[in-house]
Amino acid sequence: MQPKERTYKIEEAFLSPYACRSVSTKGRRREETPCSMRTDFQRDRDRIIYSKSFRRLKNKTQVFFSPDGDHYITRLTHTFDVSQIARSIARALSLNEDLAEAIALGHDLGHTPCGHVGERVLNALCPAGFHHNEQSLRVVDVLEKDGRGLNLTYEVRDGILNHTSAGKPQTLEGVAVSLADRIAYINHDIEDAIRGGFLREEDLPAGPIAVLGRDTSERINTAITDIGKSSEGKNTLTMSEEKGRASAELRAFMFENVYVRANKVMQDRAERMLTAMYDYFVKNTEKMPPLYRGVAEREGAGRAVCDYISSMTDRYAIGVFEDLFVPKNFSMNGRD
Repeated sequence: MQPKERTYKIEEAFLSPYACRSVSTKGRRREETPCSMRTDFQRDRDRIIYSKSFRRLKNKTQVFFSPDGDHYITRLTHTFDVSQIARSIARALSLNEDLAEAIALGHDLGHTPCGHVGERVLNALCPAGFHHNEQSLRVVDVLEKDGRGLNLTYEVRDGILNHTSAGKPQTLEGVAVSLADRIAYINHDIEDAIRGGFLREEDLPAGPIAVLGRDTSERINTAITDIGKSSEGKNTLTMSEEKGRASAELRAFMFENVYVRANKVMQDRAERMLTAMYDYFVKNTEKMPPLYRGVAEREGAGRAVCDYISSMTDRYAIGVFEDLFVPKNFSMNGRD
């Protein structure tokens, strides 16, 4: 028996009736020869991990734009956090861990440089708007592998597109990733905010902290355990009223006291940098790499420039900006 068939039998025997079984996938946009060893969801996970967009996540910061220090959360560490939490939820409820992991690893592939600020700036600049979940799907469908895309399964693509709070994933594994994303970014953003001097431990709201826990590990464990207990045997994932209310209060506190403040500090810098690059490349599409020049020819300059800028890491964006707009040397005698 091949490993894939063995996995199918294990899933049939042990997964919840509400789980998405690998054998039941709706398939890929383009038909291809299946792998004899791996299920389609396992194959999707591997494709995402080996993609260029995934590797670039290590140099895209989560909240703070290109901060000093080695311990700030990056998009890559956030992605691993989301994957771990989603898999823990899936395991607790006998859902498909492979599917949850693949969605989690791909959910932020389309995020911009400059943290959350970058997304808002590009949304204002791009003719059709910009949302990182839609861009993440575009990355795996259109931009990866030199324009061929990764050709992922329907279920992974759906989970990537619908991982935001406004989305409605069609699998419980996708819902698990959406919940895991919120659990991860709120709790680890607290660490970054304290590290960056935007927040002190004693500033955290007493009520939610008393319910959820004093430190990151305790709060994450509380959330996973509560989702497991509240969702067992149900065709839905949810938190208890008490834990859900406390989580919402903590999230509201972070938006008011951290995200808004941090964004004010970074907004002007990021907006000037990204706007200048956007305007330059819209007028000079030939200066972009071949992949994005091709997009410009097919879909227009605005779409191509959004694709290019959103693909940049923080430090690459800074480097491009400096190459374009910051003089390298000033000569007092008129020589180069």
